[in-house]
Amino acid sequence: MSLAQPTNILTLIQGCINQKADCQKQLYQQYYGYGMSICLRYTPNEDEAVEVLNDGFMKVYRSLDKFDTNQSFEAWFRRILINTAINHYHKTKKHHHHVPIETQPEITADATSIISQLSYEEIYALIQRLTPMYRTVFNLFTIDGYTHGEIAETLSISVGTSKSNLSRARAQLRIMIQKNERIACKV
Repeated sequence: MSLAQPTNILTLIQGCINQKADCQKQLYQQYYGYGMSICLRYTPNEDEAVEVLNDGFMKVYRSLDKFDTNQSFEAWFRRILINTAINHYHKTKKHHHHVPIETQPEITADATSIISQLSYEEIYALIQRLTPMYRTVFNLFTIDGYTHGEIAETLSISVGTSKSNLSRARAQLRIMIQKNERIACKV
């Protein structure tokens, strides 16, 4: 299947391959917002997201000659950013605080009605409060559509650990959403 690329993206890509600074700048500006939205999902703060985004752009510039123009540039770019974010996590994980799984309470309450009342920004803020591993597994599985096998391979964990981390991430989100609902009811 061939996906039609906008002519200007192909021109930008060729300019970047030819190391034209104006094309590199334009590609960066055109995809900055899209890239940041991805990087922010995998990092604990904006500073780290910018670092991951810039590292990702450097990989993009070095690899553009390998880009298949019959594929979606956005999908290819997203994959590079996700992999860069995961590499960043591996490099910095010794600095992250991990909450033992055993200390997380199990929750069976259905929070669907509460979620429907939350804005995108509120949901995003709750996801950002997850531990780095839970947030990464949650994003890979729920948002980016990775399988547990792909997550396990990418993060160098077992499939069972991936499933457990997803379950615990969801449980933590339910707790945070329920706390958020109790706070809203008191106001």
